[in-house]
Amino acid sequence: MYTHLLIASDGSELAGKGLDAGLALAAALGASATLVTVSDPWQAVMAAEPSGMALGAELREEQRREREAQAQAIISRARAKAERAGVALEAVYVPERLADEAILETAQACGADLIVMASHGHRGLRKLLLGSQTQSVVSRGHLPVLVVR
Repeated sequence: MYTHLLIASDGSELAGKGLDAGLALAAALGASATLVTVSDPWQAVMAAEPSGMALGAELREEQRREREAQAQAIISRARAKAERAGVALEAVYVPERLADEAILETAQACGADLIVMASHGHRGLRKLLLGSQTQSVVSRGHLPVLVVR
């Protein structure tokens, strides 16, 4: 059936449910798994001001370090869960990318045959305003996607 699962996580409680489900499925199938966590692109709020450029560079570096630390914490927790589940887990951190694009590219690069991710299940105007990384992965990708709520 499935031999390599890509599990997407942003470290949230909901994403933790997706991680748990993905690891349980991988364990049941004897599959390997890759975890992907992504940080959004940098948004320079002061790029138009010369005085803001220096401050922007400092803030960008600080944010880069914070996001790297957050990603490593997500990866560390996922590895501990995978070890307890008996699942071989690789981990990938993709900095400064849109999550849906990074998830799809990572799935292709690692040879995944199933993507596992969580979704809040927003509907109507809230979904339109917030967007949906899960919806984008489902509609733009060519792999099956297991959506966990």
